[in-house]
Amino acid sequence: MLRRLLPLIPAGLLVQQVLPEPDRVVILSRPTAAASVCPLCGKTSARVHSHYQRNLADLPWQGRVVVLRVRVRRFRCATDGCPRQVFAERLPEVVTPQARRTVRLADIQHHIALALGGEAGARLAHRLTMPVGATTLLGMLRRGAPETPPQAPRVLGVDEWAWRRGHRYGTILIDLERRRVVDLLPDRSAETLAAWLREHPGTEVVSRDRSGTFADAARRAAPRAIQVADRWHLLENCSRALLEVVQRRRTDVRAAAQPTAAEAGATREPPPMTSAEQRRWTRWRRQCEAYDEAIRLNKEGTSIKAIVRRLGVGRNTVRRWLRGAAPDPFHRRRSILDPHYALLERRWAEGCHNGAQLWRELRRAGFRGGLRVVTEWATRRRLAGRPGRSALPITAPPLRRVARWLTSEASALSPGERRYLDRLLAASRRSR
Repeated sequence: MLRRLLPLIPAGLLVQQVLPEPDRVVILSRPTAAASVCPLCGKTSARVHSHYQRNLADLPWQGRVVVLRVRVRRFRCATDGCPRQVFAERLPEVVTPQARRTVRLADIQHHIALALGGEAGARLAHRLTMPVGATTLLGMLRRGAPETPPQAPRVLGVDEWAWRRGHRYGTILIDLERRRVVDLLPDRSAETLAAWLREHPGTEVVSRDRSGTFADAARRAAPRAIQVADRWHLLENCSRALLEVVQRRRTDVRAAAQPTAAEAGATREPPPMTSAEQRRWTRWRRQCEAYDEAIRLNKEGTSIKAIVRRLGVGRNTVRRWLRGAAPDPFHRRRSILDPHYALLERRWAEGCHNGAQLWRELRRAGFRGGLRVVTEWATRRRLAGRPGRSALPITAPPLRRVARWLTSEASALSPGERRYLDRLLAASRRSR
């Protein structure tokens, strides 16, 4: 076993004896160098003063913990007048001063802490036969973290981060030129950021989001710094603005979903609605009329309070409408019948047009819905089969998908998506 262990020992050590135990392997070793350098004056000395033993944890071997017992020497400094008369020899390739684990073991445990943190990292390290406590792993992260520079970076990135999402937030400061975190502030107030900028002068560019809090702090503490919006927030704000435009054009989005006569071969009419669908559609139509009236009154300068009194709707609803969240009467909700449409269509084609019978067959196939859902589908399907009526309704694509199509390259879209966008842009121009 000694021959197999020799290549695994860190460089600079000589193995004297191997003591195998049931749960660990103890390796007695000593340094091979004849002299050492004084850490204070830098002069080499070979005058041995005494010896002592260091127990170092090392990488595991075949599922067993490995302990290096190194017989370290103390040397007398050869420089007259050096305050460090006696010093312990350094083993930089093996272990750092005052450490209890080898450099290579500490490096692996540090990476485990970076990936998993304290508790989870400690559990994985124990499973890999490299036992370490959660507090020790967190201490490795803190010792390895870069120190706060005396001056702020030239290009400083400012954004918020969550101590606990939805409850407590702080501010993260990043050196964008070196791509490293500079500091973490306990909150996201303008006073805290301004105080940090005053203590660390030298910032020339502040990259931030569109929040006025960070802008105010930079304006007060670093008035000469140029404030810019970072790329992520620019793209996010552009995407949000485009989605709001698409939401205001719901009618055009619905109209563009209707194919032209050249594409469909004939004009398709929407199928008749059941009584429940008619009630829902009527309710949505009232909301659409109230939405149009709210937009008109807002353009005339009417206050939100006056709009609420005139229309009889909630204040938050009016605010949501004015921000672009218009009601969508054509929104198709997910149905419990979606997984069973294939069976329904097959039985309908076979001549079974009785809703109760279809419901009983669906129940045997695992359907958990009620009878009314199936009978309404059968009524709608029966009405759609009348002459001059379309068999299936035409639904508009989701608004987010439409916004994504508008920002995509034409070469990345299918022919059907490009035709839809052409109809949408034409309908939007006509409704201006």
